[in-house]
Amino acid sequence: MKPIVTLDQMTESLKDAHGRVISDLRVSVTDRCNFRCRYCMPAEGMDWLDRSAILSFEEIERLVRVFVGLGVEDVRLTGGEPLARRDFPVLVSMLRRIEGISDLSVTTNGYLLERDAAALVDAGINRINVSVDSLARDRFHEITRRDALPQVLRGLEAIATYEEVRPIKVNAVAIRDFTENEVYRFAEMARTTDFQVRFIEFMPLDGDRAWDHSQVLTGEEVRALIHERYPLEPTKREPHATARVHRFADGKGEIGFINPVSEPFCADCNRIRLTADGELRTCLFSMHETNLRDPMREGASDAEMEQVIRDAVWRKELKHRVNEPGFRPPARSMSAIGG
Repeated sequence: MKPIVTLDQMTESLKDAHGRVISDLRVSVTDRCNFRCRYCMPAEGMDWLDRSAILSFEEIERLVRVFVGLGVEDVRLTGGEPLARRDFPVLVSMLRRIEGISDLSVTTNGYLLERDAAALVDAGINRINVSVDSLARDRFHEITRRDALPQVLRGLEAIATYEEVRPIKVNAVAIRDFTENEVYRFAEMARTTDFQVRFIEFMPLDGDRAWDHSQVLTGEEVRALIHERYPLEPTKREPHATARVHRFADGKGEIGFINPVSEPFCADCNRIRLTADGELRTCLFSMHETNLRDPMREGASDAEMEQVIRDAVWRKELKHRVNEPGFRPPARSMSAIGG
């Protein structure tokens, strides 16, 4: 099969057929997680990948080097739960040594963050996102199926002591008939700490395949609730940003809204994803994946891997089509794709 990308394009930045330049890579290091969040996976968990199927640290490092050579600058490590991967800080330190990465960050549920905060900082992370869907212990247990809120909050406190790790973002999935009761608690967190709280609309990536559009509590609805009590002012959206960030009018903190369902930001999307088993996904909702693990293990050169990546990215979807008739969610749930 002839390459889709021409030799002339090989000297350019990593682009798709719609002219978007790709500079952000999300790397899932494991599909396993110590939580069972209702919007992500069933209570009994998933069928985990065999250990042999998962990329080794050396394989991840090699692929990230190839991506960086193609213009990727921002790398985010996800899961599953990345801190559940044994010796995870070692991988962070390996990637930190790659010249060309300007931002190396982690998304975690925070359960093991108190244990690993110092090691992650020593390894060289720049930023961290912590998923917290309720600040009430009983409701946290309801959504995650784990009584772990105190431990997660201790993890947040531990990482906050390191001023070189900023910003620290707290992500909450907004689900109708659940999150409305959480809004003001999170607003108070945003006003009394230097954490940036962000509400993320519930997306059709749950393991139970029970998602329904009626369950989506939109970012605009959450913003309006907060604005009633604490007036908000919008800030300028940065290019490629997923969140619409607002500051509190009195200057005490800021809060963000990630609205992929009600206000898709596909037009300037610069992100691609690498799953724990080495599949390249060009959209969170991709129906197709490109296998990078097998050709790498079969001896493909870096140049050959670059060509596979360029061809796959050239086919990146124009948009996710969640709101269109006939939309079908991908076969993988969020925990298997990587956040």
